[in-house]
Amino acid sequence: MSSNSLKFVRGAITIAVLLAFLPANAQTQGPSGNERVAAQQRLKIGVALSGGGARGIAHVGVLEWFEKNRIPIDYITGTSMGGLVGAIYAMGMEPQEMRPFLKSLNWDELLGSGPSFEQLSLRRKEDRRNLQVGLELGYRKGLKLPLGISSAHFIGLLIDRLTLPYYSIRTFDELPVPYRCVATDFLEAKSLVLKDGSLASAMRATMSIPGVFPPVERDGKVLVDGGLINNIPTDVIREFKPDVTIAVDVGTKPGDMRTISSLAGILQQSILVMTIENDRRNLRLADIIIAPELGDLSLLDFSAIDKVADIGYQTAEAKAAVLTKFSLSESEWQEYTAERRARRRTSIPIPTALRIRGVNEAAQKNLGKYLDDFVDREFDLARLDATLTKITGQGRYESLNYAILPDQSDQSKCILEIIAKEKSYAPPTINFGVEVDGSDVNAINFTVGSRVTFYDVLRPKDEWRNDLKLGFDNLFATEYFRPIGEGGVFIAPRAAYRSERQGFFTGRTRIAEYQIDRYSAGLDLGYLRERSELRVGYELTRVDARSRTGAADLPVIIGNVNQVRMRFAFDGQNSSTIPTHGLRFTADGRWLLTTPGASGGLPRAEIRSSYFTPITSRGTVFGAISGGSYFNRRAPAFQQFLLGGPFNFGVDERDELRVNHYFLASAGYLHKLYQLSPIIGGNIYATAWFDQLGGFGGVTSLFDSQRYRAAISSGLVMDTKFGPFSIIGSYGEGGRSKIYFALGRLF
Repeated sequence: MSSNSLKFVRGAITIAVLLAFLPANAQTQGPSGNERVAAQQRLKIGVALSGGGARGIAHVGVLEWFEKNRIPIDYITGTSMGGLVGAIYAMGMEPQEMRPFLKSLNWDELLGSGPSFEQLSLRRKEDRRNLQVGLELGYRKGLKLPLGISSAHFIGLLIDRLTLPYYSIRTFDELPVPYRCVATDFLEAKSLVLKDGSLASAMRATMSIPGVFPPVERDGKVLVDGGLINNIPTDVIREFKPDVTIAVDVGTKPGDMRTISSLAGILQQSILVMTIENDRRNLRLADIIIAPELGDLSLLDFSAIDKVADIGYQTAEAKAAVLTKFSLSESEWQEYTAERRARRRTSIPIPTALRIRGVNEAAQKNLGKYLDDFVDREFDLARLDATLTKITGQGRYESLNYAILPDQSDQSKCILEIIAKEKSYAPPTINFGVEVDGSDVNAINFTVGSRVTFYDVLRPKDEWRNDLKLGFDNLFATEYFRPIGEGGVFIAPRAAYRSERQGFFTGRTRIAEYQIDRYSAGLDLGYLRERSELRVGYELTRVDARSRTGAADLPVIIGNVNQVRMRFAFDGQNSSTIPTHGLRFTADGRWLLTTPGASGGLPRAEIRSSYFTPITSRGTVFGAISGGSYFNRRAPAFQQFLLGGPFNFGVDERDELRVNHYFLASAGYLHKLYQLSPIIGGNIYATAWFDQLGGFGGVTSLFDSQRYRAAISSGLVMDTKFGPFSIIGSYGEGGRSKIYFALGRLF
């Protein structure tokens, strides 16, 4: 046989062997001269990862199995969570690194509505404490809601951090593994394949689930989650012309009668019905389908990463008979992985200039004061993330992100770009609160309120805050906050009208209820830090107190209260509703220059503090202490300290105890029982605590002489979107007991 004949036979045998390993509908295009594994020809494999929220963690298990069995991935595409996992893999992260990386992330924070309570500025913490409904509206060109449950601030920072080393790539083909992701053009209602430009914005766009995350503006388009139109992007992977196309489908499966028995189930089934035909069409483009059986796992449940990843691994293992046909030899695998690692980038250049976009010139100048020192020095990503979060926590911005850009005038230099995204719905911002006092089931007290805050009214960093409450207590208050210089000093003129009802008791018998109206104006000079504030000021108040019910001969109190006030506040707790760690402390000192019913000046001081610390994964111990004194002076009745009612020695009636001096110490335990749906709120806790109360100098109260009393309380506390809701039973001295409920208050 001639040498040409021998070459022909050998070529035919080679082609036959390749065809034997191909699925029936696989394409047979051979590798080009630029293929990464050049030692011998092999089949090129493309993998398409579907969307599915938390279900997409199963992709990690599939990739782990591929890596363990030496199956190369030459091209990768993804949608939504598949787009994120695919991008992380394409950037060079090894599959065995992915699982610990994902477990290290704070998913509650990533999916949250913005900076946590701990990360807010003190003034924004005051907003959350005073008005605890978990919803912020805005009135920017009309009353508006946020564009998503999450602001995407933290997940944006995560993506910025991951993609930073690839700042200079022109297309996603330059990644260690060529990559594409899919988004949806929200206005044109069509699928869009992202393959170049900003890798970070592409990753944010592909996972921007409408209603959960805000849309992403990119190249003049408004982009949202690609799963709306193309959840399994096998058509996109086909554009690479691989020899084998593998689809990993983690989407939800059609439900049954049980599934559609709730509103959430009906909505989920509706979305599935609308997208399933596209999914079926794209699955027909795959040569191999890996479909982990994830049951009814929620799209937003990231609590079981190991379990979900294991299901992905096991599902790939079940396909081993087909998949191992594409395994490389050990030497081929080493060559493949070495070439992939060689393309991985880890270094970050030192920026030589700062650019801020997305806001006006005045705001750029203000932001520059925080960010100028990140230029011309080694990148500290943790500090940059913390600084951007601190700025976001001031309430003016929805999110702040960053990128490195080549300097077009000098390619040896680069620019740190900060992308500021203002709230689409604000300013002004509108916060809401609801308070319910159920300590007397025959007279439940209900109050609703709101706070409207205007930002940058006359100049940057000014705030004009307006409060309105209606119900059992009525309030209108306004304050203009103006910083002086850059050091934290401020001036704050303020005015308020407050109308409240107070009970008046003889012993344990309510003899009257007073209506007390206060009209006040004042001016404070203060010093503000991130978690603390000190104020010194003067206030003039007009008091009008009249009996609403009860004895007809009770006096009418009318007159002016002139006072000098000093107040210090520190808030280091992790929640405005039910803290699990941290300290909160306030101290209020006053000198009442004149007041109705007093012949001279009165000194007055009061402190309040609470501290929470976890002792187990579910258990938290806490202590609270408060105390006040008129320093051996006797105050008029309507200036005295009031005790009794929910979380204020709750075994007694609201305002039952009226004293000149007191202290109240509490110690207790919170135990997490159950985590609520994010739509409803946070956690349900069982709680119990002990109160020790001491007081003296009362007016027609139990404390006409010095007394000490104790009580124990226990019950359930639920962290809801409307604030903490509590059902508490208390038992105290003399066999006295009480069951009450409350909304909007806890210690």
